[in-house]
Amino acid sequence: MWRTDAAGHRSAAFLGIPFAEAPVGEHRFAAPVPRRSWEGVLDATEFGATAQRGDPGVTLIPEPSVPGDSTLNVNVFTPAPARPADAGTALPVLVYIHGGGYFAGSPASPWYDGRAFNRDGVVTVSISYRLGFDGFGWIADAPLNRGVLDWLLALEWVRDNIAAFGGDPARVTIAGQSAGGGAVLTLLGMPAAQPLISGVYSMSGVATDITLAEAEEFGRRLAALGGVEPTRAGLSSLGEARILELQKQLTDPVPGGNPMVMLRGFIEDGLPLGPVIDGDLIPSATVDALAGGVGADKPLVLGATDDEFSMILDGAKDKLRWVPAGFLLGKVGLPRAERTTYLGANADVRRLGTAAILGRYITDRMFRTLLLRIAAARGDAPTWLYRFSWRSPNFGRAVHCVDVPFFFDCLDAERVDAIGGDAPPQVLADEVHSGAVAFVAQGDPGWPRVTDAAPTARVYDVPSVVSADAFAGVRPLVAR
Repeated sequence: MWRTDAAGHRSAAFLGIPFAEAPVGEHRFAAPVPRRSWEGVLDATEFGATAQRGDPGVTLIPEPSVPGDSTLNVNVFTPAPARPADAGTALPVLVYIHGGGYFAGSPASPWYDGRAFNRDGVVTVSISYRLGFDGFGWIADAPLNRGVLDWLLALEWVRDNIAAFGGDPARVTIAGQSAGGGAVLTLLGMPAAQPLISGVYSMSGVATDITLAEAEEFGRRLAALGGVEPTRAGLSSLGEARILELQKQLTDPVPGGNPMVMLRGFIEDGLPLGPVIDGDLIPSATVDALAGGVGADKPLVLGATDDEFSMILDGAKDKLRWVPAGFLLGKVGLPRAERTTYLGANADVRRLGTAAILGRYITDRMFRTLLLRIAAARGDAPTWLYRFSWRSPNFGRAVHCVDVPFFFDCLDAERVDAIGGDAPPQVLADEVHSGAVAFVAQGDPGWPRVTDAAPTARVYDVPSVVSADAFAGVRPLVAR
């Protein structure tokens, strides 16, 4: 399907190409099976079925659900659809993995369209994968990490087929945001993924690192709640809608629960479903794997927004302003001995009120400490950090998801105004997007990489700057 932008740049979209057999029937709860060949011409003008069933509204990104069984598919956006690549003409490739907490999200989002990357000479692929319990739940006699196996098979499809779309299978950068940012970090730390990727760009990534014991406990609880054995046969007797219902029962907060207790659990326990350290496909926790040298030859860009989830406190902002910040930080897990240091390092945020500093602490604990730990773990490996600090005019802060339309340079896309306001700055999109293009094409985003002496970072704002100590406010937590 040909598209032409306002400046006359042409690209083509091939949508809903299946890379695996539909994960239903005998393929449900099994490792993905490569899609058998089809006869004739595949209609690739519409997005394929999505694993998400109804948008649960967990992000600010429009992520439509598409009905159907064949949910394992890829979307390819290319400026060179009729030119099979050879060594002299092959274009670099960006493979994007969507977020959504590993239980939601859709590769059919208009924000993930690759036309701007195509304009700048990058073939772009978005992939789907099984979500929630179907993708990541423990089952006694089923392979673990089925969603991770989906990522790997999609990357194998790219390796084997992307040359036909003008792409270079030897230059494949993986990128993602939120759970997708965590996904690409997981892949970076996996030995099995190394031959399939050449670089990683992680936006607001989280290292889930669920233990095998935690995964088994959740799987047994879900099966017991459903009245079946925790086996493929038992769980296959429950329909998709019932599994989703049970999953929701186990993951939703208890009505009337103590909000500080729930918030502390959210910070410390993380997501209940996601990649599991199984000792095989994922041998160890992500940071440990990177510290051991896995992925050290792969360039990495990683960063986060300044106030990822601060908006969850907006409703309580007026009440919280009367509560001492140190007291609430203690309630969500920050030891007394470290509160003074942390508050001092974030005096500018503290002046904005208790809700602001509590929101910043959530961001630091869940996202920004991980950036520094990964940078330190990788040692001399090529690593670049960034902060996205431009404040959404709708939320007053740089919140979760606000950076995505700048990365894809799609400020005119559907619902960007809900987070970017009526006039999001194109100059910032030019900077963020061009840095991503440079990284995909050349392995360097254009600012100094991290060294032991200086955790230098690009601070994206208007204007953007390069700072030698951009994460000073986070450092008191990293030393813990």
